[in-house]
Amino acid sequence: MVSVNDIKNGMTIEVDGNIFQILEFQHVKPGKGAAFVKMKLKNLRTGSINEQTFNSSTKVGRALIEKKTMQYLYKDGSSYIFMNMEDYSQISLPLSQIENEIKFITENSEVELLYYIDELLGVNIPEKVELTVVSTEPGVKGNTTSTANKEAVLNTGLTIRVPLFVNEGDIVIVSTKDGKYFSRK
Repeated sequence: MVSVNDIKNGMTIEVDGNIFQILEFQHVKPGKGAAFVKMKLKNLRTGSINEQTFNSSTKVGRALIEKKTMQYLYKDGSSYIFMNMEDYSQISLPLSQIENEIKFITENSEVELLYYIDELLGVNIPEKVELTVVSTEPGVKGNTTSTANKEAVLNTGLTIRVPLFVNEGDIVIVSTKDGKYFSRK
């Protein structure tokens, strides 16, 4: 058990049988009454984000999350196959469990799978990934507006807006938080 006064951003806790990651917290000491802690929490099972308030004397359970490095191998029907890099065992994940993350994962790329005890919670991917542009319209010569963008389809099937100077075959860096173009490599 850990006191809510000792929490930090990124820590994982167990509250009412659910596993949460602390995104933000704020200690509040009002002029009247007892101090309390407001937390912005992400449910690691459902992905939902909510806010909860705890009395400053409350203790919560600490959830120890294990991270295993796995390599994405291939898609098999509606499942995605990952291989443990240490013992070469393979696991299959349904699309529903990694629906948002799979847009940023290419074959043979390494990701972290998150486990709580024996329960697989999901996939942890880097904040930025390198993907290859497989199709896009050529830029129009003379159109030098700095805000001009065009659509590009990446090797994972993700479609994003990119600047006009990006061409087919270019490697671009994409933010996994919002799916937006960051830069060209």
